[in-house]
Amino acid sequence: MKLISWNVNGLRACLQKGFLDYFKEADADVFCLQETKLQAGQHDLELPGYHQYWNYAEKKGYSGTALFTKKEPVSVTYGIGVPEHDQEGRVITAEFDKYYVIVVYVPNSQRELTRLDYRMQWEEAFLNYVKGLDAKKPVIYCGDLNVAHQEIDLKNPKTNHKNAGFTDEERNCFTKVLANGFVDSFRYLYPEAKDAYSWWSYMGNARAKNVGWRIDYFVVSEKMKDQIKEAKIHPAVMGSDHCPVELDLA
Repeated sequence: MKLISWNVNGLRACLQKGFLDYFKEADADVFCLQETKLQAGQHDLELPGYHQYWNYAEKKGYSGTALFTKKEPVSVTYGIGVPEHDQEGRVITAEFDKYYVIVVYVPNSQRELTRLDYRMQWEEAFLNYVKGLDAKKPVIYCGDLNVAHQEIDLKNPKTNHKNAGFTDEERNCFTKVLANGFVDSFRYLYPEAKDAYSWWSYMGNARAKNVGWRIDYFVVSEKMKDQIKEAKIHPAVMGSDHCPVELDLA
């Protein structure tokens, strides 16, 4: 099974930059999007052979997720069942026979860390949510998690130590995820891989210089780790400040 996740940083803009060409070429079984920046009725995306599921933020032009799957899920839910965290269209859960697939767009802590406290509340609630599902059947969750977990996961760790996405608090939250029975699929296969990034600032020609961060992930239940065949990052795919990431399961 092939899964793709991509923060498209505005789907309408990405559609003008070759999104559909890549979508067809990827031919994924499940294709997940973050930061669609759409409201209901603002898109008419034809994807033959795929079931489509969308979650929208109440705020216009903000956040939003989508999940496209060839196989129809047993059920689909939106959000994590906590009202204060379910206003921004950040989570879609598709239940299949043997596992759950979740697309998630984790809140950014913002400049000056103005949203770090909220982010910490979100992290606790989301971990409780995925642990609850994992108790029933294995979980695959993917998306822009807005954290570079280790120093190897960004180009300039020293100068970013207290910036959003690389604070001790955010990194510790991801460490806690892994301690609770989950696996970072890319690091599981490639623990020493350097210069492997999925997001680059639009400033300073960062992408051409590969001055980036790895903040887009596929996380799977530990009980599924032996099914991980491949985990890839696709930096050559343009259209957003993020690139797609891939998980192949046996």
